[in-house]
Amino acid sequence: METRPETPLETLLEIRGLEVTFDGFRALGGVDLSVGKGEMRFLIGPNGAGKTTLIDVITGLTKPSAGSVVFGGQELVGRKEHEVVRLGVGRTFQTSVVFEELTVLENLDLAASFRRPLWSLLRRRRGVSEAVERALETTGMSALAASRAGVLSHGQRQWLEIGMLIAQAPRLLLLDEPVAGMAQDERARTGELLTEVARDHTVIVVEHDMDFLRRYASQVTVLHEGKVLMEGSMEQVSADPRVQEIYLGRAREGAEDAVR
Repeated sequence: METRPETPLETLLEIRGLEVTFDGFRALGGVDLSVGKGEMRFLIGPNGAGKTTLIDVITGLTKPSAGSVVFGGQELVGRKEHEVVRLGVGRTFQTSVVFEELTVLENLDLAASFRRPLWSLLRRRRGVSEAVERALETTGMSALAASRAGVLSHGQRQWLEIGMLIAQAPRLLLLDEPVAGMAQDERARTGELLTEVARDHTVIVVEHDMDFLRRYASQVTVLHEGKVLMEGSMEQVSADPRVQEIYLGRAREGAEDAVR
């Protein structure tokens, strides 16, 4: 029986020649990266490799000195942060950002409200919107809808923040170290959540946890000194001597055991 080749994913994010310099230090030195629609891409590399800087450029927080970032056919370079959000790009940070005095439901409703006209925010709404219901269901937080965000566990706060992105109906989610500081059971739940989210969204995840990567990562891009070192499956990345030495920062003879 003849096997048909897989149809390549439609490109959603196309980055070319991206450069960023801070006070003479080159944080990004010509990054090229393509991410397909519906893909979950993991971005890894040692501290200072340029991972967060790359996310900052995509979201409009940092202006590059050169290069292009095309999302859904539109150039993002030169756009302000709120403009990038309205085009369909959502982002979490390393430190969770939620409104602790508000309930889970109120946080989600507030996040979803950015697409509504200002006058509608002044009206008392009845019921829960479809976007908020979907975010509650996807994150598994329906039972916590009335709980104040300030009493949530670290993992639950991260799930709420991901839910707040989902409520905004983005096409691309950028997650910066989503399992940092989590207990083992919370990391497993987050991996399941990311897998679920990736069914309807394109997701880029910045992560350091190698156990988490081995379990949930398929396509991986490795950054080193502001450039793409290599791309491939987790198995290919783990077997590469450059990744074993540079990313793990260990002697070559001990690195192989660390990534297997």
